[in-house]
Amino acid sequence: MNTKNLLVELFVEELPPKALKKLGESFAALLAASLKSQGLIDDQSVATPFASPRRLAVHVTAVLDKAADKPTQQKLMPVAVAQDTAGNPTPALLKKLAALGADVSVLPTLKRQMDGKTEALFLDSIVAGATLAEGLQTALEAALSGLPIPKVMSYQLADGWSCVNFVRPAHRLVALHGTEVVPVSVLGLTAGRETQGHRFEATHPVVTLKDADSYAAQLETEGAVIASFAARRTEIERQLKAAAAQEGLQPIEDEALLDEVTALVERPNVLTCQFEKEFLDVPQECLILTMKANQKYFPLLDAAGKLTNKFLVVSNISPADPSAVIGGNERVVRPRLADAKFFFDQDRKKSLADRIPGLAKVVYHNKLGTQGERAQRVAAIASAIGMALGGEALARQADQAALLSKADLLTDMVGEFPELQGIMGRYYALHDGLSVEIADAIEDHYKPRFAGDDLPRNPVGICVALADKLETLAGMFGIGQLPTGDKDPFALRRHALGIIRMLSERDLPLDLSWLFRAAQLTDKKVGAQLAAFIYERLAGSLREQGYSALEVDAVVSLRPQTLGDIPKRLAAVRAFAALPEAASLAAANKRVGNILKKSAVTVVAQVDAALLKEPAEVALHAALAAIKPGADAAFAAGDYAASLQALAALKAPVDAFFDQVMVNADDAALRNNRLGLLAILHQAMNQVADLSKLSS
Repeated sequence: MNTKNLLVELFVEELPPKALKKLGESFAALLAASLKSQGLIDDQSVATPFASPRRLAVHVTAVLDKAADKPTQQKLMPVAVAQDTAGNPTPALLKKLAALGADVSVLPTLKRQMDGKTEALFLDSIVAGATLAEGLQTALEAALSGLPIPKVMSYQLADGWSCVNFVRPAHRLVALHGTEVVPVSVLGLTAGRETQGHRFEATHPVVTLKDADSYAAQLETEGAVIASFAARRTEIERQLKAAAAQEGLQPIEDEALLDEVTALVERPNVLTCQFEKEFLDVPQECLILTMKANQKYFPLLDAAGKLTNKFLVVSNISPADPSAVIGGNERVVRPRLADAKFFFDQDRKKSLADRIPGLAKVVYHNKLGTQGERAQRVAAIASAIGMALGGEALARQADQAALLSKADLLTDMVGEFPELQGIMGRYYALHDGLSVEIADAIEDHYKPRFAGDDLPRNPVGICVALADKLETLAGMFGIGQLPTGDKDPFALRRHALGIIRMLSERDLPLDLSWLFRAAQLTDKKVGAQLAAFIYERLAGSLREQGYSALEVDAVVSLRPQTLGDIPKRLAAVRAFAALPEAASLAAANKRVGNILKKSAVTVVAQVDAALLKEPAEVALHAALAAIKPGADAAFAAGDYAASLQALAALKAPVDAFFDQVMVNADDAALRNNRLGLLAILHQAMNQVADLSKLSS
């Protein structure tokens, strides 16, 4: 059996650019996985994907021309069924052998083995390994059926009758094992060694591949195509930086745009263009968005990050005189920028405050009313939060910013570019003469919009952002619109994480229960659902930050109302867990909790000292009297580490208590008194965290 490198290419019409990278990677991975499962490649083989606007391909090293034969053993039937009393084969056995392509000649080779409690006959045989033609045919079909195709097309084949389904019409199939064509077919195509290069730049319109290893080089030299997505992306990035450096500028960084442009060209050629400086009077976010979203251009920024009137375009052709290409792109972008300028000028003719009544005509949700009603709810919550955090002045600012926060939804600019909501509100607020605090809050109330995003930059923004997210959560949970599985159409998980981040990272002295009341969330069942949802998000976020599951569970299981002190609680738990007394106290705490849960009576956390009989319970009571006040004081002061570390001194009296004292004494008064002592201990040990969660 020989190994050679394999090249498979499917030449198609232009593929959807936003899906190209994933399609290329999946095609390579799926085909290689199928070849491996059939024994045609092993773990040492390397599959290299290629993907351009008009091709999906993969190069696989060390591919066998035939997989190794495999010994196999097949159970036939129980011996009692296979043989008669004289040991001769029964008709049932002969029929089974015939169905497997065997005859009586194999009878002497059959093996008798126990199969559970029954003795059965087994047939050993050799299964021939798949040839490459057979295996590649299977792999191709598996790869095509498993591709993450955004939308399937149905198209007619050349015979005029047959139809196939694929992401785009396919025109050529290449399959080379070394220098030899592998006879496979798919999508109505039969494999060969010919492919096509660039539509306009290729020196050879049809490229005849010499072997599997010459694919990339021949396509580049003869076909004017950089077949590798990664190599093409790197080349575009290099050209962008070089062109920007010539102007003393820097291209805007946008990984998604870079991926999309890589998927649009086969031979990238970066050119520098410019537009009239008068358009720079428009907010740069508008200009950048229209250039990136509509034209796939790369705006150029100066050293301070300010937009200039120059931009880069990635062309798919490289003419000797690029002036026509440059001029064409400059003409195309001009109307887009003119539209943006027109929208900006028109929007400023009406203040944000004058737009507020119009929100009453915009439906937010058919069960939750209009955007106008929602703005009123958000304003009420924001005002309450402002009063709690900064008094009347902050409350007034928060109320004003909240009422104005959605007004830019009615502007032409946001109507054209929804991504600019909040951003344009800030510009228009400043134009209206409002304070920077109010303007920033209007933009920032959407923050944090994603993981790692900045928090609102000032207290007014914090108030409105908290209120906006609380109103959304309370409203959606109130009408039963909870996230399910991976579906979260209203981004409620993101809203919950935003609230968690603001409360914890800004260490805000706001209880969750108080926030729920501020949001008019009075339904206890809905409140419990929302609280559970937030704490679940909190636990997940803390684990992602590197805290252990035990540490997180110990803190979050207590449902602390003030999320701002959770980092301090976690740090205290981590420090406590490192103490030599920690394991014993955690186990004791777990035991105490179980005892109290199983109690047939309601346990009151109080002790009658006159009923303390055993020396060990007297000692534990004395230790609690000496240690608990200090631990409580440290807890009240927010010194959680000191509060937990004070408990370490309880190890000896707690161990002695469980060794020497019978809690469930026959005397009811004595039993209840000891349960009361344990309840006091339990309270002392579970203020900062549920220490029983640290017990394995």
